[in-house]
Amino acid sequence: MKKSLITLAILSVSAGAVQAHGSVNIYGVVDTGLTFSNNIEKNDGTGNGGKFSMNSGVIQGSRIGFKGTEDLGGGLNAVFQLESGFSSDTGGQSRTNNGFNRKSVVGLSGNFGTFLMGNQTDMLEDAGDLTSNQDFGSIVGLSAHNFNRLGGIQVRNSIRYNTPNLNGFTGSVIYGFGEQAGKANAGQSFGLGGIYKNGPLGLYLGYFQAKLGRTPSDALVGTIVDLLPKNLKPTAKDDGLTATKTVSLGGSYQAGPARLYGNWSRFNVPTLIRQDVYEIGSDFALSAPLHLLASVQHVRYTTDVEITSKKPKTTQLNLGVDYWLSKRTDVYGFMSYAKGSNGSPVGVWDYASQESDDSSKQASMSIGIRHKF
Repeated sequence: MKKSLITLAILSVSAGAVQAHGSVNIYGVVDTGLTFSNNIEKNDGTGNGGKFSMNSGVIQGSRIGFKGTEDLGGGLNAVFQLESGFSSDTGGQSRTNNGFNRKSVVGLSGNFGTFLMGNQTDMLEDAGDLTSNQDFGSIVGLSAHNFNRLGGIQVRNSIRYNTPNLNGFTGSVIYGFGEQAGKANAGQSFGLGGIYKNGPLGLYLGYFQAKLGRTPSDALVGTIVDLLPKNLKPTAKDDGLTATKTVSLGGSYQAGPARLYGNWSRFNVPTLIRQDVYEIGSDFALSAPLHLLASVQHVRYTTDVEITSKKPKTTQLNLGVDYWLSKRTDVYGFMSYAKGSNGSPVGVWDYASQESDDSSKQASMSIGIRHKF
């Protein structure tokens, strides 16, 4: 941890010196909020209870980053980006023993597009302003267990190519190496998709899959079974888990002061489970600094191995207000209510304790402040 902080400090000083030449920019986000959630299992396992907590990254993960370019001539540029996430509530790293845990890429850009190598996220990272991810951030994550990929999927040991902007359309493809000797396909990841933005209209379509292998590029499989509804858990974690596959599509339209959006995602593990996530929402600007937010998510599960005729499902309602004190600083308040049935797990922040085999629910409130630099 000390070595990582020292490294960041050295890079900060160095980047500051280079910044005068305009080739390196330092940027970041500090986002901290206070949250209350009910119906959380007590630490001693004796029942349920409410929980007050301070959380880092309510809307956006707190981070510091360095982004730079070098003009190589003839329209060709060398590019790099290093980004480290941290917990603003504790001051520690968001992930231990991993300095630039959010992003570390280097590559080339030009008229042909952009080619990047390293630790990076797939194309849905660039579609966040078309979904609830821009408004509610992590508040909407657990209702779909993050498998709807509204914030994109991080893929280590990967290569990514982005097309140039073609009249509002940008395409992208990413491949993550499994890095297992003698098993070329084990742990590999692959994704592709496109984003179209033109005036008030924005659309996206993406596909992503990760092979079983528990390697750094295996972005989803390692935790899927732990998050499955109770009545869909297999007897062994590896039963049928050959690959996870996700298809996502959605759009957004700016109608005067209101941004309206909707999307659908299907997360599929062959021979085990299929999860469909539907979302609609709106960001209404009462004035330039004051925004009212609302979204609804509905999650439905289907299993290829019929353990029960009842289909688990979860619905989550989110309401919020966001007030911008300046172009870089805002304060926010959110209320969320999630309800699951037929064994579906529920969680706005921490997962709710299961009330019975059939239902669970949780309410949560958050207030906080975010500053971008």
